[in-house]
Amino acid sequence: MSATRYSATTGLVHEEPLLFEQAHEQHEAMALPGCAAEEAPSPLASFLRQKPAGIPGLSEPEVVRHFVRLSQWNHGIETGFYPLGSCTMKYNPRVHEQIARMPGFAQAHPDQPEDSVQGLLSLLFELQQALGEITGLPHVTLTPAAGAHGELVGIMMIRAWHDARGDDCRRTVLVPDSAHGTNPASASLAGMRTVELKSGPDGQIDLTELKSRLDDRVAALMLTNPNTTGRFESQIAEICDLVHQAGGLVYGDGANLNAIVGKARPGDMGIDCLHINVHKTFATPHGGGGPGAGPVAVNEALAPFLPVPRIERQGEQYRIVRSCPQSIGPVFGSIGQVGVLLRALAYIRAFGRDHLHRIAEDAVLNANYILHRLKDAYHVPFPGLCKHECLLTDKFQNRHGVKTLDLAKRLIDLGFHPMTIYFPLIVHGAMLIEPTETESRRTIDAFCDAMLEIARACEKGEVQPMLDAPTKPFRRRLDETRAARKPVLVWPERANGSSADRS
Repeated sequence: MSATRYSATTGLVHEEPLLFEQAHEQHEAMALPGCAAEEAPSPLASFLRQKPAGIPGLSEPEVVRHFVRLSQWNHGIETGFYPLGSCTMKYNPRVHEQIARMPGFAQAHPDQPEDSVQGLLSLLFELQQALGEITGLPHVTLTPAAGAHGELVGIMMIRAWHDARGDDCRRTVLVPDSAHGTNPASASLAGMRTVELKSGPDGQIDLTELKSRLDDRVAALMLTNPNTTGRFESQIAEICDLVHQAGGLVYGDGANLNAIVGKARPGDMGIDCLHINVHKTFATPHGGGGPGAGPVAVNEALAPFLPVPRIERQGEQYRIVRSCPQSIGPVFGSIGQVGVLLRALAYIRAFGRDHLHRIAEDAVLNANYILHRLKDAYHVPFPGLCKHECLLTDKFQNRHGVKTLDLAKRLIDLGFHPMTIYFPLIVHGAMLIEPTETESRRTIDAFCDAMLEIARACEKGEVQPMLDAPTKPFRRRLDETRAARKPVLVWPERANGSSADRS
């Protein structure tokens, strides 16, 4: 098995062995000296292999070169435009990275005495206050380690609120069919039953459908606003009123807060609880398995149920509150992912209270600019202004045998990371494009030019490049279904001097 490598200089495609294919069994990457002390029995001895793993060795330079080369093959926000709709892959300012790495922050320990980390606690408390003001939900916990974790924490608080009122029959969470996949998963993990709400023809919540689902078993409605079609729920106030009248609460998925930050506050719309994806709105790192952060902001009713620990100010001092009578308890090992949270505060401070709205204004302007340039070349399922992301489909290109996946793969050959495809699921052949506020018009024009070039080629019947794409990266099209359902996660031992089948 090997990686396909393309040379921009020669145009030649050749195969380069993967890490273990480069190895030689007689080589060792390192040799450790023996230990004179008596070996103590391991409590994990029964779980350990009784014979060598048979992993081939490499020298240190070979290992380093392999992983550096892989990093050069990857696409990232530092190497090019990353228009993933609903994921908000924005540039992370390097000055904020430097702030998070300052020794007083990076070397702080979660168990240090409070009086030795007052500066850090003051900044985290400032972030709590800022997020409360931005969302219109004044009580904030910083502990959740990701957006999905924040969803789980929010639904746990909503459940605790109902139980405290003796209303423990409410175990249903209504989730629109356009929701992020983590919404029903988080509700289920919290012990709730999810019921899907069908969207209306405009891509928004259908009020008739909502009314038909509201009963005395509904604990909450879980919605994203703007939603995953890039549209603002124009009837949000009425939606929240209906849920409240039925005895439920409204949970806001804050994934798309970037579209309204500084312009509108979810709490003012009637939302009771909201998680905030700081990587999506406040330019902290995204992906790679962590670390992440997903603060949760709530109103007065849910405040007693916030998890611990949390930070409070007493006079001029800051303290960590570690217990509260009605709290759902600890949900993380400390007060939060400090380095990520500091980056978020730095982004908020960079704009300041008076200019925070520019984030939303520029993000929405960029998305509508893309929509305007592409609306005649690609099908627009929900016409009109969008918010921070625009939604297109492959309907026009499908007439020529070209599908959304083909369009996305062709973009790679033209030098761009593809947009989000086939999401939201309610739109056939969806292409969800989000430029964010950090991209220049020059970059956005180059992306639009590439999209228009693809559309023109389809209209001319020049579809083979789309069907063959991508041809330039180190990998061609992968069997993504097989990779997801039958991943190979271990290195098989070599048999007869050759590697086992790993395809």
